Amino acid sequence: MAAARRNKLVAAAQPGFLNLNTSLDHSLPNPSRRKRVNKNKKKNWNKHSDIQDVEDFLDDVRLQERATGGLISDKPDETLFFVDTGEEAKNVQKDGVQKKGKASRPLRIDLILQHDSLVPPPKNVLAYQQPNAKKLRRIAQKAEQLAAKGVLPRRQKLLQRRKAVAETEAPVQTLANNHPDRPYYDLWGGESEINGDPWYLEQTKKKLVKRPEKLNEKPSALPAVEVIPPGGSYNPEFFSHQALLREAHEVEVKKQKEELKVERQLAVNREDTATEETVFQEQVEGLLEEEEEEEPREDGEGPTEDTTANQSAPREKKTEKQRKREKAEKEKDQQKQAERELKGRRQQLFQLRSIKVELKRRDLRTKQRQAQRRARQEAQKSLPRRLGKLKFQAPDLEVQLSDEIPSSLRTLKPEGSILKDRFKSLQKRNLIEPRERAKFKRRHKLKYVEKRAFKAIA
Repeated sequence: MAAARRNKLVAAAQPGFLNLNTSLDHSLPNPSRRKRVNKNKKKNWNKHSDIQDVEDFLDDVRLQERATGGLISDKPDETLFFVDTGEEAKNVQKDGVQKKGKASRPLRIDLILQHDSLVPPPKNVLAYQQPNAKKLRRIAQKAEQLAAKGVLPRRQKLLQRRKAVAETEAPVQTLANNHPDRPYYDLWGGESEINGDPWYLEQTKKKLVKRPEKLNEKPSALPAVEVIPPGGSYNPEFFSHQALLREAHEVEVKKQKEELKVERQLAVNREDTATEETVFQEQVEGLLEEEEEEEPREDGEGPTEDTTANQSAPREKKTEKQRKREKAEKEKDQQKQAERELKGRRQQLFQLRSIKVELKRRDLRTKQRQAQRRARQEAQKSLPRRLGKLKFQAPDLEVQLSDEIPSSLRTLKPEGSILKDRFKSLQKRNLIEPRERAKFKRRHKLKYVEKRAFKAIA
């Protein structure tokens, strides 16, 4: 701001500067005598400094910028003056044809709404900014380099390949709506066939993207609603009811075996229990000191001076003759190993029949394993998978004992819950993970305080 103000002051100091505001007249002398004030003090700068002439000058400069778009002294004569040739010359066009009627003038309302300030608007820096400008510039530079080498980008290759396929294929001719051979459109029928470029149809959402085959597979082969066995009826047959009771009995026996197994694993061995004697030995241990006499070693046990000297003595350096002998022995061993392998390959020629039998046996074993693996995979499709930290627990079988079977439908007592049955079915079909009800856990412990009631005070 200071630099712009200084430039305007310098421009106004030029001899050709013109004042647009006529109210400013600096030619008149100031009648009042200027007061002498000490301006070394800061408090007197604004109090006794007369800057009215500077303010008037700046107002005049701003007025010229708004009205004429700049200082009048800087403008050429062609923009300030014109040659008046009369009204007749104004109504004559360049080709010499006389205009008919009055010249068209803008409406008054348009002149009011027109922008009258000639000061250019400030530059909007944000309008010139572009997100990811450096990244886009690098991509453009890389594309130019690849184009100079003759390498096309992947997107361009795909477009050219698609264009070539479209040119080779026969164009599909769509019939007009009023054509008699056009197929009849059934409003209540199925989806009509959409003709056109598949890429265009996918991009315009007129044709759905091909659904992956994995999403069409069901998470479990079990049905959504499992039918209860015939033994669970309110008036079942004897044999079907006994079969259901046997199944429930096997489930209970399996649970009991698991509980007994846990009890056996957690049982304490009586032999490992502490007795009075073992407790006393543990208490006394370390209090009594036993004197151990070191027995002298026999002559043959201890290390001799000769052995220690041989161990500490450094190894002697091998001679050239020893190295050559070792190298020859090593090459001889390698040659024997190669001859042994060659002899083994030759012997295999006479074992072709046994090798074929072994290969057939191996193929048969592989096929059996593959069949077992497929059977195991098919069996696992009907079993609940481990989807969370909890295992799926099958619900108890809803079965009535023989003496609990009602005599009529009116005396039948309802058992189970439809909501729980559906919830367990979702877990069994791997649609949701097994869950359990969240337990309330108190964050802070309860604090009990004894308070003295005012009534108990005598």
